[in-house]
Amino acid sequence: MTPRTADHQDLKTDLNRLIAFLSASDRVVCLTGAGCSLASGIPTYRRENGDWQGRNPITHQDFLDTFETRQRYWARSFMGWPLMSTARPNPAHRALKELVALGKIETLITQNVDSLHEQAGLTAVEHLHGDLREVTCLVCGASEPRTQLQVRLAKLNTHLDLDGEIQPDGDAEIPLEVIQQFKIAHCLLCGGTLKPNVVFFGGKVDPTLVQSIYHAIEQADALWVIGSSLKLFSGYRFCRHAVAFGKPIALLNPGWTRADPIADLKIIQPAEIILPKLLSRLTNSAQ
Repeated sequence: MTPRTADHQDLKTDLNRLIAFLSASDRVVCLTGAGCSLASGIPTYRRENGDWQGRNPITHQDFLDTFETRQRYWARSFMGWPLMSTARPNPAHRALKELVALGKIETLITQNVDSLHEQAGLTAVEHLHGDLREVTCLVCGASEPRTQLQVRLAKLNTHLDLDGEIQPDGDAEIPLEVIQQFKIAHCLLCGGTLKPNVVFFGGKVDPTLVQSIYHAIEQADALWVIGSSLKLFSGYRFCRHAVAFGKPIALLNPGWTRADPIADLKIIQPAEIILPKLLSRLTNSAQ
């Protein structure tokens, strides 16, 4: 993957603008998206103009309704999981951890399912779309670590030569004829259907969590969105909520976002480049 580069001519100006925004806000709610994990080797769903790249994702209802959809998901997930399980935090994750420690960010919410914020050392992360590290039985509710399930899937599919192009969130592009031969695992306790502990497209985000985030925004001074196009309403709704309560919005994203027209500040820089520099500036100014 080709590393992203910053526009060095504008980087100093962007840093000053971002510092001014944060300096005016004592309580900041931060929402991170796929762009935050791109430098860790995990592909994003969308191009910089907001257009979808790759094939259509699995939907929640299709996963529930058809065996073929579940077979497709687990075959592709089996191929993609090694990348997700070995991905490590990049400078953006590490800088965000320190910004939380400094009190610059009060609440951190992520649309990502990769757990890289936790690996960077954060202990309080709100997962809007769940976490791939765990699978849940749809019948009895039992949970199983994804790492354990990977071992079980490997034993069931020693007959297959699996290979393919890695896609976002642990997905992979593999031939249909291979998918049709893939054997899926079931719940160890009741034999029921297993689902990753994530919100598929068309699925419902926990309403209690949504209300909690709304409340955090109402109590905050500002909303800061990092690495998300906000194309989906799932994340965009929080920008609308911030506007409704008169809270300023800062966007940090190299490309288009749905909230561009309503944001107070837009920084077009890669998170892994500007956030460590921001941290350095803030740390030095506090000394």
